[in-house]
Amino acid sequence: MTTLGTPLSPNATRVMLLGAGELGKEVLIALQRLGVETIAVDRYDHAPGHQVAHRAHTIPMNDPVQLRALIESECPSLVVPEIEAIATAELQALEAEGKVRVVPTARAARLTMDREGIRRLAAETLGLPTSPYRFCDSLEQLRFAIEGGGEGVDAGAIGYPCLVKPVMSSSGKGQSRINRPDEIEAAWDHAMHGGRVSGGRVIVEGFIDFEYEITLLTVRARGPGGQIETSFCEPIGHVQVGGDYVESWQPQAMSPVALERAQQICRTVTDDLGRGLNGEPAGLGLFGVELFVRGDQVWFSEVSPRPHDTGLVTLATQWQSEFELHARAILGLPVDTRLRNAGASAVIYGGLDAPAIEFTGLEQALAVPGSDLRLFGKPESFVKRRMGVALAHGPDTETARNRAKESASLVKPRLATECDALATGVDTPHVA
Repeated sequence: MTTLGTPLSPNATRVMLLGAGELGKEVLIALQRLGVETIAVDRYDHAPGHQVAHRAHTIPMNDPVQLRALIESECPSLVVPEIEAIATAELQALEAEGKVRVVPTARAARLTMDREGIRRLAAETLGLPTSPYRFCDSLEQLRFAIEGGGEGVDAGAIGYPCLVKPVMSSSGKGQSRINRPDEIEAAWDHAMHGGRVSGGRVIVEGFIDFEYEITLLTVRARGPGGQIETSFCEPIGHVQVGGDYVESWQPQAMSPVALERAQQICRTVTDDLGRGLNGEPAGLGLFGVELFVRGDQVWFSEVSPRPHDTGLVTLATQWQSEFELHARAILGLPVDTRLRNAGASAVIYGGLDAPAIEFTGLEQALAVPGSDLRLFGKPESFVKRRMGVALAHGPDTETARNRAKESASLVKPRLATECDALATGVDTPHVA
């Protein structure tokens, strides 16, 4: 039986999120609606989740000493990793000592924090279909892996076109597509600058000629009898540019055979990641599994043991969003993955580099039928930083996609006006 305490009291149920960006912020809100005391941790001050949590901390989460000290000080009931750059070995040690429960498990956090751990698990241990791949520690190894030899699951070269990614990065940072030999060095340099940590290791993947890619949100939650059950949301289609999602929609149409294969792949990998310290089924929560699809064929790409950025669309489509599903599942509560209606999301970028920006065009954006907005409240803007998302529902995905993109296009970021300009009604020039 699940019991939840009262926030800010001795019997409070305390949940600590390691990573307090826009996804973490929504998880914190979902937890607070269930009366949970929340603690938001991030590497920079005033992160979106910091602004809504009961308490906020700023530390380098990949520092094991500082991470342990904070966890032992706060004594959370649950620790929920929300980003990759975390001292996961220290989380495993704390979990083994019985000091904390990590969602879904510390092992899952470690394996999925870098592409090498999860790719080797999926392809080499679980035997799931993936693209051909190699891991490389230098520009010379990368060139050799693409054009002849290298480390990996077979002896052949990867060839062209191919994709190069840092083994540890997020939101598509550091990723490149290589079409010819003279692009290899630039791709290596881009990966070195885009990785979450230093170390100079990349994965190079053979290109799969897929028709579309999906995120299949997979939930491990307690059933009526207390047993762990796996359920699936409707497939989410999405478009990525440079590895970063720019729009998503739900549902994505799939053949029954492809959907069954996708669900089996997701069940296989999440069952493994859900294993506890002694191998028993233990890990609860939502997983975002990325898959490539062509006809009835399905390939595993990546998995995150947490809400997925493309799943922001579920705020407009499902009875319980991915954030509500995650919050309920990790607390041992029942979940409902049913679709309410078709919908879509479209990213709103910062458009400029500035310590503070403001947005105009909100009235017009929200006048689009079926539309909604989430502005994340990030304290600093970059040209390609995701600062918000437009959401829309509709009678079908095509209508919803058009509405979401239209709504997003009407939101205009600009440099923040001075207080005296606002007081006198003097507007500042628009910055695209």
